Amino acid sequence: MKTDIEIQKDVMDELKWDPFLNSSEIGVAVKNGIVTLSGIVDSYSKKVTAEKAAKRVTGVRAVAEDIKVGISPSYRKTDTEIAEAVYNALKWHTAVQEDKIKIKVEDGIVKLEGEVEWDYQRVAAKTAIQFLTGVRSVINLITVRPKISAIDVKQKIKSAFQRHASVDSSKITADVLGNKVILHGKVRSFTEKEDAEDAAWSAPGVEQVESKLEVGEPEYVY
Repeated sequence: MKTDIEIQKDVMDELKWDPFLNSSEIGVAVKNGIVTLSGIVDSYSKKVTAEKAAKRVTGVRAVAEDIKVGISPSYRKTDTEIAEAVYNALKWHTAVQEDKIKIKVEDGIVKLEGEVEWDYQRVAAKTAIQFLTGVRSVINLITVRPKISAIDVKQKIKSAFQRHASVDSSKITADVLGNKVILHGKVRSFTEKEDAEDAAWSAPGVEQVESKLEVGEPEYVY
């Protein structure tokens, strides 16, 4: 099992490996496998990228992200300009029904509200706007309204696990309670945990995923 110092070094190396990031802007602290990221970056997309980089590292149990976005004056936009850019980005994204989404922008923080049928549409709405200039953060309050039975949802999740190369479906169970999916079991890495959670979210009608998956050390055969 990795020590906190080893995890810290691996996370720092992963941040340096990503050409999109300036690792000197980001601080890394680790306690009991929980990584805390801090510092100031010039865009929300870098904040997201740093978090994803940390989650890729083996041994990371969770990521507490405290990175701030400090947009330089030359790239600063008014809330009206940001709202217009957000609307246009949603309008031209094929997976998003912009007429069902409400947009609110305050001090560069974008809030999305509304209803969609699939979680991938909810995720796509955030993905479509998080790289826009001037956006400091995105609060995604879009909800998913189900149009499928719990039995069908459970079967689709099971099938998704079996198709996914990085997920060992034999060690994960999914219980469906209404619109909520509860995952149980043990995974080999934080990435596998996220992949299993993403597979559950991809089922139609799912509004909430409660993950009780435990991250353990990978099993090696000698």
